[in-house]
Amino acid sequence: MDRSNERKAFEETKTGVKGLADSRITEIPAMFRAPPTIIASLKAARASHDQQVKIPTVDLKGGSVHYKKQDLMTQRNMVEQIREASEKWGFFRVTNHGISLELQERLLGGIRGFHEQDSQVRKQFYSRDHTRNFLYYTNVDLFTSASATWRDTVICYTAPDPPRPQDLPAVFGCIGSCVFILKICKIKCFFNLCVQETMLEYSKEVMSLGELIFELLSEALGLNPNHLKEMDCAKSQMMTGQYYPPCPQPDLTLGLSKHSDFAFLTVLLQDNIGGLQVLHDQAWIDVPPVPGSLVINIGDLLQFITNDKFISAEHRVIAHGSSEARVSVPCFFTTFKKENPRVYGPIKELLSEDSPPKYRDCSITEFSEIFSSKEITIPRLLHLRI
Repeated sequence: MDRSNERKAFEETKTGVKGLADSRITEIPAMFRAPPTIIASLKAARASHDQQVKIPTVDLKGGSVHYKKQDLMTQRNMVEQIREASEKWGFFRVTNHGISLELQERLLGGIRGFHEQDSQVRKQFYSRDHTRNFLYYTNVDLFTSASATWRDTVICYTAPDPPRPQDLPAVFGCIGSCVFILKICKIKCFFNLCVQETMLEYSKEVMSLGELIFELLSEALGLNPNHLKEMDCAKSQMMTGQYYPPCPQPDLTLGLSKHSDFAFLTVLLQDNIGGLQVLHDQAWIDVPPVPGSLVINIGDLLQFITNDKFISAEHRVIAHGSSEARVSVPCFFTTFKKENPRVYGPIKELLSEDSPPKYRDCSITEFSEIFSSKEITIPRLLHLRI
């Protein structure tokens, strides 16, 4: 079977990588085998493993509610830490951010619950139609990538227009009593109040955290604290639930290929399995999970409008052979594949004769079309360089 037909047949199962894992295969299909250069990089990263190098950590002192209460010196130190991390790494960890561990664990449990429910239920949500507010599929670049990766995804557009209850599956954040009520009433619309509460409560908390970080980033650029928010950088949010099943041959594939994010900013929640790596100074650095903390990374759109002042770091997730699946929840400040005609370009206040624009203006819709037509490993910003 040729590459195109193999992927089409896999897509038509609508059960994703989880379906393969459930079949207890001992060898991964050919379409998942990474190119030799990628396999070599995995071996090299393991051989040169250096736990001494870590991404920066920023203590947010309680998050947005408490930031204004901090003294001026503490606020300035926070801005400086974020500026340095955004310029040199594009990745940093935040602690004391104000989002409870209980809510984080509840959401991770809901994501896991969706992916581990009966495949016939999952299939009902399988779609690549981004006009919908909730969808589930495997490998965003399944038909454009050199090789598929060991991961399935759910996507929920949560802001500015939250999903309707009937758009959400019953399993998210569900507790026993809710399951019982659903079975007794035989509700077919998959409505569940627990679903809405868990996802939308977390989304609201991340929106608040994102607004604080955009304020700090604005100040780090020497701009008014509201500058990036007034550009609508914090207006739209897409929540995704990534599921990485145990892989029978983790040395031959990836969980997620090297890429940078099509977003202004990403707020990542991960479980305790690990596997995230960021490319820094030409070396792959582990970003291990730290309970309660969140990982922030600069996206392509923020690098674009800051004229490379901040960097959108490339990162990846390695496959694993653990006994249970890895689950993570990245929340992207982006409209992603939704229609968005707004045009952006490098921020005028950051330009000068000595620092001319490096990119042409571009609408978000055009940026999305570039993203969709390429393998995710290919940097999108190259297409906008002047």
